[in-house]
Amino acid sequence: MNLNEIMVAFYTLLHKEIRRFTRIWVQTLIPPAITMTLYFLIFGTLIGKRIGEMGGVDYMQFVAPGLIMMSVITNAYSNVVSSFFSAKFQHSVEEMLVSPLPNFIILAGYVLGGVARGLCVGFIVTLLSLLFTQLVIHNLLVVISIIFLTSILFSLAGFINAVFAQSFDDISIIPTFVLTPLTYLGGVFYSIALLPPFWQDVSKANPILYMINAFRFGFLGISDINLVYAYSMICIFIIAAYLCAMRLLDSGYGLRH
Repeated sequence: MNLNEIMVAFYTLLHKEIRRFTRIWVQTLIPPAITMTLYFLIFGTLIGKRIGEMGGVDYMQFVAPGLIMMSVITNAYSNVVSSFFSAKFQHSVEEMLVSPLPNFIILAGYVLGGVARGLCVGFIVTLLSLLFTQLVIHNLLVVISIIFLTSILFSLAGFINAVFAQSFDDISIIPTFVLTPLTYLGGVFYSIALLPPFWQDVSKANPILYMINAFRFGFLGISDINLVYAYSMICIFIIAAYLCAMRLLDSGYGLRH
């Protein structure tokens, strides 16, 4: 395939992925907005008034970046894992694998589809957060880069989960037993400075901690983690996930029957 044909194929795949979640926006974009609104009401308005400040800022302002990031993580991940597993289940993915389309283009199409959904939901939740608190961006470049990198990472993770999944039940195991606990323990609702030194060190093994704190720095200028270290860790996880996903695609593991 020449470059023009590759770009047409990539655009077609990406367009299909975006159309997939925008066509059923009532199921893909509205539910996370409602869920995050409940979080803002319960943890921000009701509990936040009793807590007061966290990290030197109003508690509602403190949790808002974490809640935005939580919605981005969940939706970027779920978009790719459900889409690619459906293609695998219907055996339509085999048609792509036997075509001359490069594997990295296939991966890029699915991943950027997940990124698009993550960013759409993140934007909606950000607008909703303005109904509950005032968000002033401290560093726009950090906000944009972190939310984009995070969407890429969890889209890749969703792709890997979809490759290994053998049934529709399997695609819910990781979000339920891994993703949700890591998110809640990733500093969304608290600063790890409140934890004893041992548990602070344990928390630093959680990759989501780096994303939430870097994102919070972009808004509020405060973070429990050094920003350079956070970027480094996120990029390392992205490279590892990308190499793993490409290895699975190249080998055809769980995809060719």
